[in-house]
Amino acid sequence: MRDRIWLLKLQGGEKTARLVALLMVLLLIGVLTGFILLFLSVMAGYYFAGVTGSIYAGFGILAGVYLVLLILLLLSRKWLGKQVMNIVIRILFAKNDLDDEED
Repeated sequence: MRDRIWLLKLQGGEKTARLVALLMVLLLIGVLTGFILLFLSVMAGYYFAGVTGSIYAGFGILAGVYLVLLILLLLSRKWLGKQVMNIVIRILFAKNDLDDEED
């Protein structure tokens, strides 16, 4: 019985570590993507300001683009939530080498 509990702890620890590692990688990718998006947004705002002749209009156009993206994200949040849940479930219930030895 102790061996069974030990095996469950090992499997749970491995799956938790895999999930935490994935979340950390996604967090780093998100931060770097955020910085890239920030600098590209400033560039685009000044570009549109040069095209329109008004800095307010240039950054206003960019704000409108982000508003449209936000609306699309809000409309697809259920689908995105399901995709994230599927990834987490896949990680937590993935077969590994120890699962095959139980049978």
